[in-house]
Amino acid sequence: MERPEGNTTLKVFEDTEIMDQLQDPRLMQMLLKGANNVLDVMLDYKQLMFAASAAMKIVKTKLEILDTEFKMTHNRDPIHSIQTRLKSQASILEKMAKRGIEPTTENMERYVSDLAGVRVICGYVDDIYTIEHLLAEQDDLEILERKDYIVSPKKSGYRSLHLILQVPVFLPGGIRKTKVEVQLRTIGMDFWAALEHEIRYKKNLDNEMLLKRLESCAEVIARTDQEMQSIRTEMEAHENQQKDMELILEKLRRFDVPLP
Repeated sequence: MERPEGNTTLKVFEDTEIMDQLQDPRLMQMLLKGANNVLDVMLDYKQLMFAASAAMKIVKTKLEILDTEFKMTHNRDPIHSIQTRLKSQASILEKMAKRGIEPTTENMERYVSDLAGVRVICGYVDDIYTIEHLLAEQDDLEILERKDYIVSPKKSGYRSLHLILQVPVFLPGGIRKTKVEVQLRTIGMDFWAALEHEIRYKKNLDNEMLLKRLESCAEVIARTDQEMQSIRTEMEAHENQQKDMELILEKLRRFDVPLP
């Protein structure tokens, strides 16, 4: 269907009027200044997230090295798995809005501590504190904040150890100290947290009875973690006893060697 001629004439007139306005130096200057400001903000945000991503990778690499070194000396892995994530723009803005913080790049860097996140899943509870201790010994890392939800669980039953690390990121323009949130939890804690998040938030759960059952499940998993820890401790004690016996027997065999 052909467009009416009148509408075509009006469209051409409007386009011509816009082009004439763009020839105004003052208007063009305003547009260029506005575009330049927007691009500056975008580039600052890009640089911030690049530093966060780099810091996250540094922490992940350190954890992998610590895990390998521990395995070489103790013949087991304290870390079951490592997960990483960068916070999405929507999540950042939502968090800042809830806290009444102006959404600027400077405020993101200052007030949002979990732009970069590393989740460490361990087999046993004591492994969590072992990894924390090993991270604290790193000369270039600083623990800015520590929240132990294992010793003091949240009301919901949530358990985990949260650390905010300050990580130096070496960039061409100098060192940029960047925050990374590290969450350490057992396999059981992670299992509960994943399903609890899906049930509570995705299903908009507000039934008090069901929430109590979720909390009860968290208690069961905590007791299971303690029992598994106890089993491993007893097994290691038995293995150490056997090694001690083997060492004594070896010394006795050496003592029985005939003299020349």
